[in-house]
Amino acid sequence: MFKKLMLNAGILLIGSMLLVAGVASAHVTVYPKEATQGSYEKFTVRVPSEKDIPTVKVEVKFPMDSVAVSRFEPKAGWTYQLAKDSAGKITGVTWTASGDGLASTEFGEFNMQGKVADAATQIVWKAYQTYKDGSVVEWVGADGSDKPASVTTVKAKAGPVTDSHGNVVAGQAAESSNSSSTTPLYLSIAAVVLGALSLIVSLTRKRR
Repeated sequence: MFKKLMLNAGILLIGSMLLVAGVASAHVTVYPKEATQGSYEKFTVRVPSEKDIPTVKVEVKFPMDSVAVSRFEPKAGWTYQLAKDSAGKITGVTWTASGDGLASTEFGEFNMQGKVADAATQIVWKAYQTYKDGSVVEWVGADGSDKPASVTTVKAKAGPVTDSHGNVVAGQAAESSNSSSTTPLYLSIAAVVLGALSLIVSLTRKRR
């Protein structure tokens, strides 16, 4: 009897852990999770549906100091509308289902393209998921919260290697610099060789 109770308790515990893991992973997430400063990226917004009713609208706001999104891939069964500031810059996008939306066993991916800011260290994507009953789930919290915003970590872009005087010494620039600095030496050697040949020819003619 005791063994049976322990077995049932273990099954319940494993089931609870799997359920929690499933809920924890079912967040609105933006990929890639890592980008480079100044790069142009294709960003994919992955939206799972966690309720028994369909997801019919997804809104994502862009942190203007971190990324400039300018292109959006059409998605069958969905339309999109852009939000802009007074200067006409795109500050966000809202996808709205023109059909049934995303059912509880489905997820959708929405693609867009943009440029990562040169000084960005991370991109925090605030997303708002609307269900057919009008309820809204706000994915805007800090990392570790119940409804965290998706974050893309931004790496520093690689730059040329310089010496103590600030001169570039790596890559093609260094090779070009080395080639330029040795050109006068090669010309001087060629001039000496030609001069020596001319002298030899001249002496040979006089002896004849």
